[in-house]
Amino acid sequence: MGQNINPLPLGFRRGKPQYHYHYSRWFAQPKNYPQGLKEDKKIRDFIKNYIQKNTRASEGVARIEIQKGIDLIQVIIHMGFPKLLIENRPRVIEELQINLQKELNCVNRKINIAIQSIGKPYGNPTILAEFIAEQIKNRVSFRKAMKKAIELAEQADTKGIKIKIAGRLGGKDIARVEWMREGRVPLQTFRAQIDYCAYPIQTIYGVLGIKIWILIDEKW
Repeated sequence: MGQNINPLPLGFRRGKPQYHYHYSRWFAQPKNYPQGLKEDKKIRDFIKNYIQKNTRASEGVARIEIQKGIDLIQVIIHMGFPKLLIENRPRVIEELQINLQKELNCVNRKINIAIQSIGKPYGNPTILAEFIAEQIKNRVSFRKAMKKAIELAEQADTKGIKIKIAGRLGGKDIARVEWMREGRVPLQTFRAQIDYCAYPIQTIYGVLGIKIWILIDEKW
């Protein structure tokens, strides 16, 4: 089976009901649909850039869910380490809401931002990809970073993990692909609950691509 599509249950896999929710939930007329997509991307980019500039770089934003109503935009930020964010800036949520309201120029709609903690941060592929990216930027060998990420994922009680990195690894002239796997990652069956992340990283040698598949469960 090809692997050119996001294997998350919200794509096409069967899964538990809580994993069927899309990250953006709203309705719009066909002519207003492109504008809604651009607004979602603008919200996510603004929040990620704001957190990186005003706080530490290791908070770990796993995903941002957006739900739009007639007069309200509800934004839920799923984070691995929200305590670090709140300790650095106790009023960061209020400041973020005000700045995002100005950025979007929302006059008739109110923006409400909430933070939700992830129980096992290193069981999330996005946070693991950010960890690997940070290690590579600090000149750590990509193989050591991948092995450490697998160790952290095992401590989070994951059933299996696969990591793939592509690009000019180690500054080599020819780009190549390296991967590691631990446990089971059955991408050939629809019954498996697979969490997935594709994460680009800019280095002095060019752009590297990090892909992570994590098996959460396959019995339901």
